[in-house]
Amino acid sequence: MNPLRLVRARPAPALTVTVDGRPVQALPGRTVAAALWAAGITSWRTTRGSGVPRGVFCGIGVCFDCLVTVNDRPNQRACLVPVRPGDSIRTQAGTGHAD
Repeated sequence: MNPLRLVRARPAPALTVTVDGRPVQALPGRTVAAALWAAGITSWRTTRGSGVPRGVFCGIGVCFDCLVTVNDRPNQRACLVPVRPGDSIRTQAGTGHAD
C-alpha cells in the first residue's frame, strides 16, 4: 500500500527550479540532491584533476561529492540545501570558481 494513503498525506504542489537553465519540478521540502535525483539527474559535479563525475555519496553533508552552485553560490552541498521556488542550480566543475 502507498504510505501516503495510510497517513492521508497530501504533498504541496510542485515548485519550479532551473538546472543548467532547464526547468525542473521539485516538491517542497526536498533538498537540491533529492530534487535532482527525482528529475533523473544523478551527477552534477566533476572533480578538479580528472573530471570524474560526482553526485551524492554520503547524503548527510559530511563529504563534498555533491557540490553544486545554487543562486550563483558555488560549493553548496546539494544534500543539505532545501529547494526554493525559482532557485537557479548549476552543475559545477572542480571548485566551482574560475580557477
